Amino acid sequence: MTATAPVVPAGASVPHFEDRVVLVVDDSKTIRHSAEALLRAVGVDVRLAEDGYLALERIVVDRPAAIFADVMMPRLDGYQLCALLKQNPDYRGIPIVLLTSKDGLFDRARGRLAGCDDYLTKPFGRDELLEALARQLRRTGEHG
Repeated sequence: MTATAPVVPAGASVPHFEDRVVLVVDDSKTIRHSAEALLRAVGVDVRLAEDGYLALERIVVDRPAAIFADVMMPRLDGYQLCALLKQNPDYRGIPIVLLTSKDGLFDRARGRLAGCDDYLTKPFGRDELLEALARQLRRTGEHG
């Protein structure tokens, strides 16, 4: 496998994403792999999980700089995952961006109550995903 250099968007100032571990949690294989491809293209070290339970293990092992988590998943949904992490002093500082096809006021309020740091509506594009990550890395001081 040949390593490729990270792609920098034309005319955009992109933060240093290399070597940042980011976890993408979604029960949709398509969404997981789309986000993975977009993030890897800028040098992010991407980890994947199919649901909230599997994400918990990845979080303990990988200690990601940020988490993108789907709202609607089997077993442990994005709201529950977010609430669990934000109640734990060891993990509450990890930014969580909830991914959802629901863009209603109630859904955003529920996400905020669970402690999410940002919201991204699906389908999302490359720019929206990278901007959300950059915002969270700047907020936590992980921005290089």
